[in-house]
Amino acid sequence: MLEILKQIALLSDVDLELLEKHVNENHIYIRNYRKGDTLHSQNDACSTLDYVLSGSLVAYSLAESGSATNVFEFKKDRLIGANLLFGDDRKYPLSIYCLTDSTLIHISSEAVRDFFHCHGFVLKFVRSLSNNSQGMNQKIAMFTQKSLKENILDYLDQISIQQNSKMVKIPISKRQLADYFGVQRPSLFRALKSLKDEGSLKINNREIVILEKPVDS
Repeated sequence: MLEILKQIALLSDVDLELLEKHVNENHIYIRNYRKGDTLHSQNDACSTLDYVLSGSLVAYSLAESGSATNVFEFKKDRLIGANLLFGDDRKYPLSIYCLTDSTLIHISSEAVRDFFHCHGFVLKFVRSLSNNSQGMNQKIAMFTQKSLKENILDYLDQISIQQNSKMVKIPISKRQLADYFGVQRPSLFRALKSLKDEGSLKINNREIVILEKPVDS
């Protein structure tokens, strides 16, 4: 287990004897989860820093109607609970479940406090906090500042850059895409149809061509 821990960038600067001490005291442990498992329920107390060793998890909000909105996704090398572990209110504001089979490393608050004496750990911990905060800020902007069609075009532009093509293949299902935008699938389909009718997109299932935006006369 120590070999696995030392290969993780977050822990690479932590003294090996200190890591071994906390492993032996069960302050650091690895746990496997299956797709669909709930990692944390809303209002659960945050007692560990969770590092995603593999897999993908999502924080979601459940409305009174029963519909769920995916707020933030945690992929490999992301931290869960970093913003809560030492706060005044340590309760999870959202539930978190596994989108895929996942493996996580759980680190107790006692171990994290000890690791704060390591300058390298602190820098990487703060960087992870910043990355999570930026991701949340993007989601907030998506929900509050832009229309669904604008968010779809922004998302497709990002995928286009990643795939280096104006003809992009959506890497997730339409249901997952609707969850990503925090809307129901009919709303997503209406927005996509509107963009197609306007001449902004050509759509063939999960393959979408981004067309040049018409110039206003």
